[in-house]
Amino acid sequence: MVFSSVIFIFDFLPLFLLGYYLSGWRAGVLLAGSAAFYAWGEGGYLVLLLGLIGLNYAGVRWLDATAEQRGRLAILAALAVTDFAVLGFFKYSAFLAHNLNQLLPHTPLPEAPRHLPLGISFFTFQLVSYAVDVHRGAVRAERGLIRFAAYILMFPHLIAGPIVRYADIRDEMHADRRRTGHIGLGVQYFIVGLCQKALIANTLAPLADHAFGLSPAHLDAATAWLGAWAYTLQIYFDFCGYSNMAIGLAFLLGFTFPNNFDYPYWAQSITEFWRRWHMSLSSWFRDYVYIPLGGNRRGRARTVLNLLIVFLLTGLWHGAAWKFVIWGLYHGAFLMLERVGLGRLLDRAPRPLRHLYAVLAVAIGWVIFRADDLPQAVRYLGAMTRPAPVAADPALAILLNAQTLAALAAGTLLAAPLLPALMSRLKAPRAEPPRPDLPGRLETRSVHALPVPLLAAGLALSVAVLAGSSLNPFLYFRF
Repeated sequence: MVFSSVIFIFDFLPLFLLGYYLSGWRAGVLLAGSAAFYAWGEGGYLVLLLGLIGLNYAGVRWLDATAEQRGRLAILAALAVTDFAVLGFFKYSAFLAHNLNQLLPHTPLPEAPRHLPLGISFFTFQLVSYAVDVHRGAVRAERGLIRFAAYILMFPHLIAGPIVRYADIRDEMHADRRRTGHIGLGVQYFIVGLCQKALIANTLAPLADHAFGLSPAHLDAATAWLGAWAYTLQIYFDFCGYSNMAIGLAFLLGFTFPNNFDYPYWAQSITEFWRRWHMSLSSWFRDYVYIPLGGNRRGRARTVLNLLIVFLLTGLWHGAAWKFVIWGLYHGAFLMLERVGLGRLLDRAPRPLRHLYAVLAVAIGWVIFRADDLPQAVRYLGAMTRPAPVAADPALAILLNAQTLAALAAGTLLAAPLLPALMSRLKAPRAEPPRPDLPGRLETRSVHALPVPLLAAGLALSVAVLAGSSLNPFLYFRF
């Protein structure tokens, strides 16, 4: 079950909210509803997740009660190794076995891919960040098992983030959520995210799939660039839309999730892109990998090495394949170059040129990310530079209909912060901002309140598109 589905919007969500607001035991209702949501898609793997929750709950309680530093480190290491071992078994064991078999063909290992439990990369990172934060003293261990389980299993962030740290929502987990006042803001976030997903990402998916599915003999430069741009917009509005729906759902439940995207294609460098793209993941790697490795405090050479390690892990986090490793190192190489001199050159370049550089670098990187494997990525990138035309593609003419062209235009415009600028010039009213006594949550600046008729029209159109189409992919669904 995904948020952008008719069954979720009209069946699961209303029934859950009814029970959530009528019940006096909201943590229990949240846990039960989230467990049902996860079991809908995974069934037996709910037992695995509940087992990890129980293990980490008990382990972190033990860690919090241990005064001796060496003992605390031992408990933390044991929990982290266990959590990452489970992630590695499901996500990376087949990839590792395949590569070992290539190196050592006389000792074959089973290479059959394992089923990847939904959201395992997200909830693993949340479990580890919770244990580390307790060890660091950033938050005390949660004493209530139901509340802790509800935090990990909370369905708005369970499947695809954002990665929510317990320190961010601990006070809200313990608060009386009958006093929550962000219902309107939650509805707006959810509808905006639904429109991004259903009207732009889903509409552009067939165009991107078609371009990446063409053989090199039928792929010319124009089609290759069109497909690359369609995918560049698709993955942004797909993931950003899902994150906005998650943030909106959290508001409806009385929680404030961190923002996950801040117009990343408006960046003027790759460094800035990663401050704006999947921000909860970027900050996780910064706080739990980059800074513990030394960050930028040990000289330029060590800083470059730390960046490459972080982006190697970032690539692997996205998937167990060499294309993801190369994609991560590709971005790490740009950050390295910007650190050692390219950044200074960019500072002196005109702003439009800086935007063009960042968007082109990101779009080319998405080709590596989207391709089936590295050989296809190389062929596709080669087609993007091929000047000679190829035979006409009648399927492309069918795909480039009015709806797709409108999605391309809307996606290109809305990927830049033009709408907020327009709303500011029109002096549009502001929606209720997040509570100021919760620093570090969703950005404290207020959000423009969109007109109710516009939101109603967006919801109706999105539902009509979802009901009339069987295509509803979510690109981060199995990460």
